[in-house]
Amino acid sequence: MTEKLLQYLWNYKVFKYFDFKDIEGNSVEIIQFGKWNKDAGPDFLDAKIKINGLVLAGNIELHIRSSDWIFHNHSQDPNYQNIILHVVFLHDTEISEFTDKRIPTLELKHYIDENIISKYEKLINGDQFIACEDIFNKEKIPVNFHEENILKKLEEKSLELEQALEIHKNNFEAVLFHSFAYSFGLKVNAHIFRQIAESIDYSIVNKIRQNPFQLEALLFGISGWLDKAEDDQMRIWKREFEFIKAKFKISDLKFHPKFLRLRPPNFPTIRLSQLANLYYQHQNLFSKIMTAKKVEELYDIFKPVKASEYWDSHFNFRTVSKLQPKTLSKDFTDLIILNTVLPLKYTYHKYHNEEITDQIMEFYRNIPAEKNSVIQGWKNLGLPVSDVLESQSLIYHYKNLCDEKNCLTCSIGFKLLKES
Repeated sequence: MTEKLLQYLWNYKVFKYFDFKDIEGNSVEIIQFGKWNKDAGPDFLDAKIKINGLVLAGNIELHIRSSDWIFHNHSQDPNYQNIILHVVFLHDTEISEFTDKRIPTLELKHYIDENIISKYEKLINGDQFIACEDIFNKEKIPVNFHEENILKKLEEKSLELEQALEIHKNNFEAVLFHSFAYSFGLKVNAHIFRQIAESIDYSIVNKIRQNPFQLEALLFGISGWLDKAEDDQMRIWKREFEFIKAKFKISDLKFHPKFLRLRPPNFPTIRLSQLANLYYQHQNLFSKIMTAKKVEELYDIFKPVKASEYWDSHFNFRTVSKLQPKTLSKDFTDLIILNTVLPLKYTYHKYHNEEITDQIMEFYRNIPAEKNSVIQGWKNLGLPVSDVLESQSLIYHYKNLCDEKNCLTCSIGFKLLKES
């Protein structure tokens, strides 16, 4: 038994029977179990009980043992002055202040099904793909499970975007540019790419994006790659960068993307060139994204995007490679749509009080599911994963609940535990 499990059982009223008696044999009627408080202070607030014909209103504190009240030093804490009931799994000692104030203690040991405790201990102590693998039943997945997970994920991302919008004075186009930069950087360079993008006033991006070399030169220059120009193309980029830097009074601050442990198609040289080309190809990029109603319209935006001609025969500066245009792969495009386009699209319409949840879900349903070890783990449990709505939902669920063994906040775990 853990205190977390005890709070969970109290909150969801998971007991064998409810004719509660305190340690002195008095009947205790729980009129209101209280509101679960996950911050500092008593565990359950605004509770109400009836004992010996007297109705008491206040807070309830839960412990594994009665003596935990002493060990946690609650007696000296003013936040615990309005306790009306001490709920424990095991009563192991008298608490004098409760006796003096006639505050009842309720021992729950005999009211809880031991099978639930056994199940929970197996869950948190196992080392399988998911804790409930041995008792997992796909039929226990709630209705709208995937949609609810995706909405949680979108809301979390929306909060981050709203903070960025506040910093950038609700300039959605600027925040989109920063978000694209972050996604194009992938895991290794995401933060560095965003720093590069945020170091440029977005009005400058708008002014130079019509020239296919200037935005690329600006990104390369801020990356510190043009300090030594060793071929003709590098000299062109350096000349453009120096012109833009002087014209717009751009600072000397440099950020240095990493190449280590990256496959050549993901080299920062290629990704920054593709990002620049995206903004060159679509002068009204933000509008196209926000008005798109089908995923095919989004694919059409990214289909023509490629690194500039120099990169057809290079992955890095100076070193010539096999001739091959550096376009965006389908998998990379899906990643950009999922991590940048849909969250900002959701946030934009939310900002304007426009309901497009169903439309957003359709985007997810029309993108193929990812293939990775987490998805394979769910498939091994018999779950069908046919589109990215389902795969993104299951990845989100795994990372936030299963991997952390937060079984008590899991809608599936709740059903599996309760059905003892």
